[in-house]
Amino acid sequence: MSASSGAVPHDVQAVAAVLAEVPLFRVLGAAGIASTVRAGVARRYRTGQIILHQGDPGESLYVLLDGLVKVVFTTEHGDEIVLNMLGRAETFGEMALLDDSPRSASIIAVRPCWIFALPRARLLELMREHPGLADEFLRMLGQMVRRLTGQAADLAFLDLGGRLAKLLLQLSVKRGQTAGPVVDMPGLTQSDLAALIGASRPAVNRALQSLAARGLIAIKGRAITLLDVEALRKRGGL
Repeated sequence: MSASSGAVPHDVQAVAAVLAEVPLFRVLGAAGIASTVRAGVARRYRTGQIILHQGDPGESLYVLLDGLVKVVFTTEHGDEIVLNMLGRAETFGEMALLDDSPRSASIIAVRPCWIFALPRARLLELMREHPGLADEFLRMLGQMVRRLTGQAADLAFLDLGGRLAKLLLQLSVKRGQTAGPVVDMPGLTQSDLAALIGASRPAVNRALQSLAARGLIAIKGRAITLLDVEALRKRGGL
């Protein structure tokens, strides 16, 4: 992890409460989760801070305890594309654990983050001790493949406005909103939104203005308020 990250003493109960929300760890039960928490480390990161670098060794599995991050792939020519956004109780770093290969993408904090890291060796031990954990890990990978398949389908069957409406709804959920959702975007640019839905930044800007003109959203700076969630759901094919 980044040397400038803020490692803090564990609040075991607080970390355990979030791990209990993750199906992967839920199978361990309360005692197993508490033991898992003690085997890892929790750190805090500032907005814009790089949590993992593409090419880093795949040494740990990570759980986002709080905050929002983006998954960024960088080409050999230095071009960047945002592959995904992750919120509370979501995991990352799974792929590198499978084949002990370097990280395939960087992870960057979009909002202040609190992140738990579990060493690969301990995760493998837990899988041997709890076969149900291995089953959940496979299920988690299956969900990842389904998400990627869904993204490919969206590119084929939804127009730009529909893909943008669906993305805004997904981001509001990751931020933990339940009513009057707001997509607050410090560290997340219109170029990032464009990369997530396979479009150009100017096209996304026009689509945002169109949604705003129809009263579905309101834009103030980098904050986007979702005014008509039901209409956005219909626009996104949900």
